Formats: sequence, structure tokens, C-alpha cells
Amino acid sequence: MSAVATLDDLTSTSHSSRIVIIGGGITGLSTAFYLERMAKTQGVAVTCTLIERSDRLGGKILTEKIDQHGGFLIEGGPDSFVAQKPWGVELVHDLGLSDQLMMPNREQQKVYVLLKGKLCAMPDGLQLIVPTKILPFALSPMISPLGKLRMAMDLFIPPKRDGADETLAEFMRRRLGNEALDRIGEPLLSGIHSSAAERQSLLATFPRFRTMEEKYGSLTRGMLAMRRQRKQSQGKPQAATSPFVSLRGGIEELVQALKTQVQCDVLTGCGVTALVHTPDNAEAAYHITLDNRETLQADAVVVTTPSYITADLVEKFQPALAEGLRRIRYVSTATVSLAYRHSDVGEPLKGFGLVIPRTERRRINACTMTSRKFAHRAPDDHALVRVFVGGSRTPEMMQRDDAEMLNIVREELRSMLKIDADPIFSRIYRWPDAQPQYDVGHLDHMTQLAALCPAGFYLSGSAYHGVGIPDCVKQGKDAAAQAIAHIQERFPVSI
Repeated sequence: MSAVATLDDLTSTSHSSRIVIIGGGITGLSTAFYLERMAKTQGVAVTCTLIERSDRLGGKILTEKIDQHGGFLIEGGPDSFVAQKPWGVELVHDLGLSDQLMMPNREQQKVYVLLKGKLCAMPDGLQLIVPTKILPFALSPMISPLGKLRMAMDLFIPPKRDGADETLAEFMRRRLGNEALDRIGEPLLSGIHSSAAERQSLLATFPRFRTMEEKYGSLTRGMLAMRRQRKQSQGKPQAATSPFVSLRGGIEELVQALKTQVQCDVLTGCGVTALVHTPDNAEAAYHITLDNRETLQADAVVVTTPSYITADLVEKFQPALAEGLRRIRYVSTATVSLAYRHSDVGEPLKGFGLVIPRTERRRINACTMTSRKFAHRAPDDHALVRVFVGGSRTPEMMQRDDAEMLNIVREELRSMLKIDADPIFSRIYRWPDAQPQYDVGHLDHMTQLAALCPAGFYLSGSAYHGVGIPDCVKQGKDAAAQAIAHIQERFPVSI
């Protein structure tokens, strides 16, 4: 093992503190990146080691570039991230990748929903779950006349004021009605989290809906107010006002840039077999044993692994924390990408997305026309389609082998989009037990877990305070700041 990287130019403390980061996904890499920046800025001498069990960094971020047939770019994991949560875009700027930011094709942003086996375009002006343009929504067949009247009642229903959490399904039914839940809320909002609306926490996944309800009295008034605010901020950079963004060379450009710029010792293909807390040890508060039997000492530890893996690490010194971590449920998901010649499929979807309500009882959850969504994902004379399966909606799909999964996906595409041609190639990316579920009461549970963490021990990652890339970056940045503050408290500068 190579020696840990030391910031030699830092001399404001006599003690060079040791921080270990367990997990090399986007959260762990962001922690290391911001830890080094903060240490240098604040004059704190630290050595940092990042440990990743697998042979690659990046976790669920995986970009594959395929040279055949003119070149394709396929995302096995996320293909974009929300720009309105600033931490992802900030990381892009901090890494010097600003010129690589790209937005989806504005001309192709229409999204469809499958209703009774037929494609129905979502009306212009629909902001997530709330219509902000009257005429397009009134003319849309997506919601029945009675369903539209029920949604309009949102303007008159008093807001919930007790601050208590509720499921997404309860919130949608209360404010907009059953039809809006089934045809808009469940496929769109639960689909993002691969969750079941009947269990999904509103406050942990879409807290802004509660904020709008409390501040404006209704979602409709809240969405209209936000729309006015966006119009007033049109002079801001496009990346900040676009709903979501990607990188020209794929999301894995983030990982590659972090790998290049992070200076700490990075150990891949190396697992942690034991984590021991020794608070009374003057030399180190934590001892980490690796699967090669080597032991590292640390003054602070940031753990970014899935919560069920973290539970095994803390079992011996904090069993109550381990029990709480195991209460976080996970589901398995997969993406299936298929490439076609345009001449074989034509224009199966004049937009870039199709969401499928649970009530349709299909075997896939959604699909994206990747080649329409972002430029340069496929040659001009080809189409690239990405299909989502698994999660809480179609868990049985994860029991299928690759051949069976591909056959089912093709059957569904044939039924819904009339794509009957053989793909020129396909790729399946499986993510077993990788998607944490934010059940109702999740935020209270996170408060309880935080109270059980000993000094210098930090939980960070998609299981806790957001599953998206910006959320994970923020958690990594916050963990870095907390670790630095802990080091400064434990080893104060002598004057």
C-alpha cells in the first residue's frame, strides 16, 4: 500500500490528522475532494485514505462508450442530474468541467404517459404534478373531466399545518385526488425513486410540495409563483435554470475528474472487514482492518457505503445504530439500453420519455429515447432507447436472466411503441439492492441515527438525505466540513 497523501504545506497544527473514507461512489469521492480543499483553505493538516471494495470508482455512475456503428454513449446509471439543486453543478464548476455541461434537447422535451395501452402526451405547462396552463390541460385527455374538477379543488382545500410526514399517496389524494395520483404522481414521482407511493415519504422526497402548500395554501398557487420567479431569473446561466443537465462525455466524466484531482491515497479492490471505535485511545479513535489484514488508524471516519453494509461495520461498537441502519429498505433495479437503425424503427416516440402508471400492469416502468433526449448519444441515423425495470413496481423482473429480461423488454416495446426490429446491440446494467427507499417517517429516522453516531463518525450517501447526484455531493461536502470541524476541536491549534 502506498503512503497516504500528506498536505506538506500545512503547518498550522502540529498533528497531521487521519481521516478514512469508506466507499468510492460519488459521495465518497466528493467527500475526499472537498475535504482536501477545506483542509488547505483552513490550514488543517490531514492525511486521507479512501477505500473502495470494488475494482472501480463511481458506484452507480457508469458510462459506456461503444465505437461500433458510428459511436454510442450509454449510461448504465444516471444520465443527468437536477440542476436546481446547486451542488451537482457547483461540483462541475469546481472540477473545471463547466464547458462540458449540456442540457436536453429543448425541441424534444415532451413526455408521454401510457393510459389504457395508448400513448398520451402530458400537456404543456404541467409542472411535475400541477398544471400551470389552463387551456392545454383542459384539452388534454390525460385526466377525465371529473378528475380535472377534483384537481381544481386544490385551490380550496385548506393546507395541512401539523408538520407531520405522510406518504406521497396520502398527499396526492388529499390535494389532487386519486386520478391525479394514478396517472401523474405515481408514475412520475414514485418512478424517480423506484418507490411505492403508498410508502414513500413526502417530506424526505418532495418536501417542496409541503412547503408550497404551507406558504401559498395550494400547490397550484405555489407552482404559479415559482413560474413567475423563474421568469424573473432568466438572466442567470442556463445550467442553473434548466431542469436537469448532463455532461457531453457522460456522467462518468465527474468520476474521472475526481479521480484525477483527489490527492489522497485511493485503495480499490479493497474491502473493510472490521471497524473498531477506541475513544479512549490517545493515538487513534478508530481502527479499520482491511481484507488484506492491514490496519489503518483514523481520527475520523466517513462511511458512504449502503446502509446494510455500514450496519455490519458498526455492529460491534454501536449495535443500536446497526439495527437502525438495517431498517432502511433497498430495492434492485436495472436499465436496458437498445440501439436501432432509424430506418428500422422510425419515430416511435415524438419526445424523450414515456412513463407507465402502475395501474397499466406492464412489465417495464418507463423508457427514455436517449438519442432524442441528449445530443451525440447515438449516430444521426440511429436511435438509442433506455428502459427501466425492477424497483418496487416490477421486482419480479430482477429474477430473470439477461436473455429473458431482454425478451420481455422487447415484447413491451413492441406492444407500446411498435418497435418490432431486432436491436443492433443491447446492454443490461443491473443494480442489486442499490436503491434506498425513503419510507414515511424517514427524516425522523435519520435524526435518530445521527444521534447514535459517536464523535468523529459520519454517515453519508444515498440512504440518508437524498438519492440524486446533487444530494450525494452535498452530503459528501457536509461530511467533509464536519470531519474538519471535529479535527479542529480534537486537536486545537496551540497559540
